[in-house]
This record gives sequence, structure tokens and C-alpha cells, in this order.
Amino acid sequence: MSGTTTAPSAPARESVPRRRRTVAERHRPLWMLLPGGVLTVLVIVVPLLVAAYISLLDLDQYSIRQWLDAPFVALRNYTEALGGPDLLHAIGVSLGYSAIVTVATLPIGVAAALATQNRFRGRALVRSVFLVPYVLPAFVVGTVWRIILQPAGVANTALEHLGLPAGLWLNGPRSLAALVLVQIWTSWPLVYLLAVAALQSVDPAVHEAAALDGADWWTKLRRVVAPYLRGPVSLALVITFLHNINNFTLPFVLFGVPSPHHVEVLPVLTYVESFQNFRFGLSAAMAILSLVLVAIPLAIYLRAVRLDTGEERTP
Repeated sequence: MSGTTTAPSAPARESVPRRRRTVAERHRPLWMLLPGGVLTVLVIVVPLLVAAYISLLDLDQYSIRQWLDAPFVALRNYTEALGGPDLLHAIGVSLGYSAIVTVATLPIGVAAALATQNRFRGRALVRSVFLVPYVLPAFVVGTVWRIILQPAGVANTALEHLGLPAGLWLNGPRSLAALVLVQIWTSWPLVYLLAVAALQSVDPAVHEAAALDGADWWTKLRRVVAPYLRGPVSLALVITFLHNINNFTLPFVLFGVPSPHHVEVLPVLTYVESFQNFRFGLSAAMAILSLVLVAIPLAIYLRAVRLDTGEERTP
């Protein structure tokens, strides 16, 4: 009788603590996310809500001191922004030049990564030099290129020596080409950096197997290397595209304000409406629209690339 009464009680006493530990371990990551969640709410969510509320007000230099009592105009700022030609032109310029820069940085970054993949004397120095345009502050890049592209600057002097026509690069139709050129110069090292990281993850045995099979360099690049590059390079292109759309410092320093009509990008237009025309409600509406514009390609990318959470799916 004693054996039959004590045998069921031992597993019962052990099962309760084991179940409690499982529940505690399951909820522990949520508590670890609490500091980051609070910081995200204070730094991102609260300012975003304030900006969304300001976009519904007729807020200008006369009502800024008592902005809570500013007239509520609902969606009038949005309709005015979308109905005018300035915002649509700025969106077109931002999307167009960002797409051109993103496409142009792909072959440059991948080619530079392939060129520095194998070991050679001075490879570390070459890799460091390749990253210089990316690590320089945008203010420094804009200031240096503004000097280079002056009418009597280095760019026009070099073109005259080559027998090519010089011109105005900081004003007029050539200003868009100047912005694209400078943005490509400062953006391609990101593609290069992620492509180098992807190439280093390729197993050397894969290269040896391809060499034994008699694959030439093009077949090896297309069949062996390209699958490793697809994910990191896609991420680099998305980051480059989103950064170019939101880029304010480089166009602002390179062309000044008011900027030429050909390079009036969305962030600069928002700045002009806010700090020169003092129409804070309209500029807040433009900022919200730019956020939506950025969120669309980001959502498409996150939808296409399913992030692995490390949890097994249960049927």
C-alpha cells in the first residue's frame, strides 16, 4: 500500500515546478524587450503622433506659440499638398534620382567586391580606401563636391582639358546629373561592403567543386556566387533607395536653399515649407506623406523576405 500511495505523488510534485519554469521562460523575452519598447515609444511613436496631429492644424508663425489652440483643418493640408505641383514634382525627382542611383551602385559595388575577393598585397588598404566615401559625413561630401563643381572648379577644368564642354553643375538642367553623380560616389560602398560579407560566407569547397567541374568564371559567378549575393545585395539596394529618398543633408549643402527646380527633392521641399514659409501644418503633412512613400518599398521588401524567427511552425 505504501508503494502504491507514494509512486503517483512524486511525479505530481515534480510536474508543477517544471510547468511554471516553462511559462516563465516563454515570457522572459517579452520583459527583455521592455526597455527597447519604451525607448521606441518615446523616440519614434510619440513624435510621429505629434507630427500627425500638427498636420491636421493650420499652424504657422502666428499660432506656433499656442499651437494647441491652432485652427483644426482636418485633411486640408493633405489636399493642398497633393493638389499642388510642387509636392508631385518633388516626389518624382526623389523617386527618379533614387532609382537611378540604386541601379548604378549595384554593378560598381559588386565589381569592387569581386576585385578585392582574392588575396593580394595591399588588399586591406584598398578595401579601406573603398569605404572612405561611405564613412565621410554628408556635410563634408556636399562641401567638397560643391567646390569641385563650381564654374571655375576642378570638374570644368578637367572637362576643358579633355575637349569636352563645361557648364553649370549647381544650377540648371545639369544639377540633376551632379546630384546623381555625387550620390553614386557616396552610396556604392554600402553595396560593396555587404557584397564582400556575402562573398566571405561562400564555402571554399564550393569553389573547388566548381573548378573541378570545369566551370568558367561566368558560370561560377552566375551559378555559385550569385545565390550568396542575392540576399545581402538586395538588402543593400533597399537601404540605398530608402536613404536616397530621405536624403536631406547632401542636396541642402550641395545646392543650398532654394534649390534648383531640377533637384528640389521632397526633404528639401518640406524644409522650405517649414522653416522659410513657416507653414508648419503643411510641412508636417508632407512629412507624413514622405513616411508613407518610404513605407511602401520597405513593406514590399519585408513581405518578400520572410524573416526567420527561429520557431518551428506547428500544423
